[in-house]
Amino acid sequence: MTTPPDGLPVYRVLTGPDDSAFCHRVSEALELGYRLHEGPAVTFDGQRVVVAQAVVWSGRKSG
Repeated sequence: MTTPPDGLPVYRVLTGPDDSAFCHRVSEALELGYRLHEGPAVTFDGQRVVVAQAVVWSGRKSG
């Protein structure tokens, strides 16, 4: 597959609280064929840790 499925963009930034749901979203992107772009950005919003992770389309499924 040369383009991401379901009309997804080639470059995506996933964001959210640093919890298992966020980790699952990143894992799902990797399983689809995205790869991590650099490391995550992490901040604290006064109540919780918030993470941003960029992914880029590679077209190859992980694993």
